[in-house]
Amino acid sequence: MRILAIGDLIGNAGINELKNRLPQIREKEKIDFVIVNGENSAEGMGITEKNFKDILAQNVDVITMGNHTWGKKDIFNFIDNPKLIRPANYPKGVVGKGYNIYTCKNKKIAVINLIGRVDINVLSENPFIKVNEIIDKIKDKVEIIIIDFHAEATAEKIAMGHYLDGKSTIVYGTHTHVQTADEQILPNGTAYITDIGMTGPKNSVIGMDIQASIKRFETTLPERYKIATGECMLNGVIFDIDDETNKVKNIIRINYK
Repeated sequence: MRILAIGDLIGNAGINELKNRLPQIREKEKIDFVIVNGENSAEGMGITEKNFKDILAQNVDVITMGNHTWGKKDIFNFIDNPKLIRPANYPKGVVGKGYNIYTCKNKKIAVINLIGRVDINVLSENPFIKVNEIIDKIKDKVEIIIIDFHAEATAEKIAMGHYLDGKSTIVYGTHTHVQTADEQILPNGTAYITDIGMTGPKNSVIGMDIQASIKRFETTLPERYKIATGECMLNGVIFDIDDETNKVKNIIRINYK
């Protein structure tokens, strides 16, 4: 089985790049299952119902979220769709699901979304404790467990990878929008990469307009972020899973420009 995880979609530019690129990637790489992070798809902040439908129209299997989950009120219209998951370690009682179980090629696949707590201004439970609780609950019901850890700090992501080594099939990071070159299979068999990157404007500051971004840092004054224009790129990672062992045998970073 081949699973494709695509980095944070940045606005309509990112969604259009997904539309343009995904069919050829799916065919060329023989992809079976697709996960996309959609928390920046509404022009950088949240997801609208139109964004959601546009992404699903590309035969995406799961959309994960992050710190901008509640950026658009639209989300409450479709938060219960099984193809959408939000961070599982949001406080108890919050609407939506933090994980779900899907079927592909006669395999049960659990996808879990988590959010980090280091340098992210979001009230959340401990992601390490929460993911352990979830895995203990589902480990005998599924063959494959995938974690999208939406976190800022590299150290927190790497620690999560080692924490779950041997407990989950895949741990990958999102949120920083910069694809890292540290893909590896950890000692106990879990596939890991710190960040899978982003899908959106190439000539930008993590998807945002360069001059607006520079002004914020130069002056320290508030400056409204806006999505950059121009050519786009698509970042993601393909996880090639052995059908007998359910372990990842190869990790392939993709970077289409």
